[in-house]
Amino acid sequence: MYQPVLLLHSWTRWLVLVFGLIAIFRAFAGWQGRKPYVGADNGMGAAFVGSMHLQLLLGIILYFISPVGVKAFETAGGAVMKDPTGRFFAVEHLVGMLLAVIAAQVGRTLSKKATDPVLKHKKAFTWFLIALLLVLLMIPWGIWNPARPLFHV
Repeated sequence: MYQPVLLLHSWTRWLVLVFGLIAIFRAFAGWQGRKPYVGADNGMGAAFVGSMHLQLLLGIILYFISPVGVKAFETAGGAVMKDPTGRFFAVEHLVGMLLAVIAAQVGRTLSKKATDPVLKHKKAFTWFLIALLLVLLMIPWGIWNPARPLFHV
């Protein structure tokens, strides 16, 4: 079960990035252009947040079935905190991505509740940007965190 979930988690990240970029672009263009908040804006926000929730679910499953996650549970006395790779996946990646999902959901909720269309776009842009920046920071690119393949096959 580990390999299929890892594959899904790896490939779904690209949906998160694409939907996030489109949602941010639409929100920015709507905010700066003082455009009405239309169904496509709502749909892209929903796609971004939905893909984030899917990634969170897949990530939590991986946390409990992957060798890295299992190792984090088995190490005694916080030894995982001394291993940069173990710490990244056991704590940093999980917390950073959880905060990203929360930011995306806050943006969606606040944009839906706002009554002014420009304010809807502004709130969506602000919170979606925060969420996407957290995602980009916490993806294991190998720059400031452990390297993982861009595409698992």
